[in-house]
Amino acid sequence: MNPTDLFPQRRPFAEITVGSHKLALLKDGRQAFPAMLAAIAQAKRTICIETYILRSDRVGTQFAEALAARARDGVEVNLLYDAWGSSVASGMLDRLHRAGARTLAFHPLRFTGKRREIIGRLTRRDHKKTLIVDSSVGFTGGLNIADDYAPWEDGGADFRDTHLRIEGPAATELEYFFLRTWRRGGGAPVDVMRYGGDRRSPDPGVHVLTSEERHGRHSIRLAYLGAIRAARERIFITNPYFLPTIRILRELGEAAKRGVDVRIMVAGTTDVPAVLYASRSIYEILLKAGARLFEWRGRVLHAKTATIDGLWSTVGSSNLDYQSLRMNLEINAIIKGREFAASLEQMFEEDFAHCEEITSERWLKRPLWMKAASWAAYLMRDWM
Repeated sequence: MNPTDLFPQRRPFAEITVGSHKLALLKDGRQAFPAMLAAIAQAKRTICIETYILRSDRVGTQFAEALAARARDGVEVNLLYDAWGSSVASGMLDRLHRAGARTLAFHPLRFTGKRREIIGRLTRRDHKKTLIVDSSVGFTGGLNIADDYAPWEDGGADFRDTHLRIEGPAATELEYFFLRTWRRGGGAPVDVMRYGGDRRSPDPGVHVLTSEERHGRHSIRLAYLGAIRAARERIFITNPYFLPTIRILRELGEAAKRGVDVRIMVAGTTDVPAVLYASRSIYEILLKAGARLFEWRGRVLHAKTATIDGLWSTVGSSNLDYQSLRMNLEINAIIKGREFAASLEQMFEEDFAHCEEITSERWLKRPLWMKAASWAAYLMRDWM
């Protein structure tokens, strides 16, 4: 079976030019999975794929078959997955290895070594989601490789998520950061002549930020802070696990007070209920400042996107919570361009229709038990 047969392209995505890049917003697995599988099928030299969750389910098996097919044809295939987040059957890995693909589990659960090293392996996870083909076409965003992100009609849970397809220099940036994690994690040696990471030439229109173990730990958080502080018209944020640092929370409130249209969409339907309760403990602060809050209803919301003043936008893996902003390996693309921002704003407007707006009047009347549950969850925020 052709690897793309499982996820036929139901709606073509529109390409947007930003500098020397061609970008496409991909909504949910309906658009992202077919585009990713098509890119894999066209690979000539290299494939690098990184994910927090890899499962041996229908979607995971389909991707494994696509990767194995290219490896058998001589493409250098590197698969990096988080050992904590993933549940991969040894048989699937064996089939990949027999085809010539190389795999690496990030931070396997080992309780040997110094105490600091053990704690680091347990708490610091690889939460990035990237796919890079031939150093020129890349993908990043919120989608993992699992049935949760596939459409209902294909047997999935149809999580609401957003991914980004990048054709241009930023794809090489994604590859550069992938290879850095791969090498530090002890991955198999790569044939450097096949890759373009060491010859990268960044284009300021699309900038890739990553929080890694030694470099750029705060880069994504600082990018959000800078963009929020500079906002003069509107701030739209979608983040399913919304527990920002005090500084980000303060800047959002200050933006709302100076008249910026601040709208924050969080997951009313979530796979981590404790985070939702903790998030609700800060609603009152934002509502008093004049921000608007929307809880998504229906299928699980998992997208991590933002757009500010119709110019600055981001799509990536980073949540606005303690684990993403301070601990995990994350990656976000920062895009500066009005056409792309307009496309992302349109996606926001469509999503607002699936939300329930939380008003101050209604929020103050919530039951006492709900207030207590929210504050109890908030006290545990650093562990969520």
